[in-house]
Amino acid sequence: MRGANCQVQNEDLQFVICSPPRVRLVERFVADILQLAIFCSFISIAVGCGKGDDGRTIIDFWAIGSEVEQISELFDEFERQNPDIELRVLQVPWLAAHEKLLTAFAGDATPDVCQLGNTWIPEFATLGALEPLDAYIQRSKAIEPRDYFPGLWETNQMDARVYGIPWYADTRVLFYRKDILAKAGWTKPPRSWTEWLEAMRDIKRKVNPNGYAILMPTNEWEHLTIFGLQTGTRMLRDDGRYGNFGSPEFRRALEFYAQIFAEGLAPPVRNTEISNYWEEFGRGYFAMYITGPWNIGEFRRRLPPSMQEDWTTAPLPRPEGSTFSVSQAGGSGLAIFRRSERKEAAWRLVEFLSRPEKLVRFYELTGNLPPRESAWKLGQLEDDPPVRAFHEQLKHVVPMPRVPEWEQITTKIWDAGQAVIAGETVDRAVADLDRAVDHILDKRRWMLARREAEQN
Repeated sequence: MRGANCQVQNEDLQFVICSPPRVRLVERFVADILQLAIFCSFISIAVGCGKGDDGRTIIDFWAIGSEVEQISELFDEFERQNPDIELRVLQVPWLAAHEKLLTAFAGDATPDVCQLGNTWIPEFATLGALEPLDAYIQRSKAIEPRDYFPGLWETNQMDARVYGIPWYADTRVLFYRKDILAKAGWTKPPRSWTEWLEAMRDIKRKVNPNGYAILMPTNEWEHLTIFGLQTGTRMLRDDGRYGNFGSPEFRRALEFYAQIFAEGLAPPVRNTEISNYWEEFGRGYFAMYITGPWNIGEFRRRLPPSMQEDWTTAPLPRPEGSTFSVSQAGGSGLAIFRRSERKEAAWRLVEFLSRPEKLVRFYELTGNLPPRESAWKLGQLEDDPPVRAFHEQLKHVVPMPRVPEWEQITTKIWDAGQAVIAGETVDRAVADLDRAVDHILDKRRWMLARREAEQN
């Protein structure tokens, strides 16, 4: 906790206030809505004044995940460069973050600045919780939209307005065993779906008859969704009113996904059934894995030194007829809440954390990839072979549909994937998926119809 002197202030609410510097790290979140509401009421009382005892402006920043524990030096530097501002940081676990943010919004206890997963931006923007940032960006000398990977920047936009600034980039690429691929007769990674199937078949037949070519856990919706993005699928139609999974593009993606399992190239298991990904990858149980940048560090830490030259990464293979290898645009952005009374000070924090040199340091401390091209050049990140594929992939990433219901829709995509693996026909699976998604979007259709009636 940044070497701070920490005291538990309230044992029932289970949080810790640290001073100096004042950084608040949540140790455990209460389990139900009532306790969360009490917590948010306390926060509202505690930070509502916006001024510290020394007259400095207090801004509250909620960071999601473990990064806050690793980047305390950036917070210290911000306070040194901005002596009129006191920064208070709250660490929120990913599993609790969504509910906590909604409860804070309902209780009028939102922070000034928050890290938001980019699939959450549409939901909180629709609620009116976020401050549009277009005017701030126009007068900023630190934020240059053209410097960001286009797909990542787009994830923070909704209805032609910008509600977040990308903080770190995330996408999926192909991790693979070079040595196993070479034994199967492949000196380079596959670049097309046809080559991919051929390479996986060769691995299964020539090298690993008792194992598998690739791991794609069946309870992860990302794989099937990425295949859909690669075929050009528009997941929703009519301005997000209906599912579009019966389209020829998504059917092609689902058929390809099902074929991998039908040929025994991937094990039909959930991620909870794999005890240790890195150990199984190391012993050759599978030779390929679609995953994100955090696993670069994990493979380096968990695989023995003798194996470090045996693996690397590559952009995802693309369907025939496609110009680029497409993957999903992921990551987190920095957003300012509309109810903040300290927006100018909050924007100074957003600008500071978004500087290319700070993004490079953020990467060095956490492994989170920068969303800006200038930061990649400054940090010479492409000199690292496993990282290089992510740079190529980030040039061709596509946002998920920007509707508040997307988080619910992903569970139905997962269900459809599991259904075809279990033997369901593609026709039945996409029909059931569209029906389930249309039901989820009932309220959206009603709201859009009401808005259109009011405008007319």
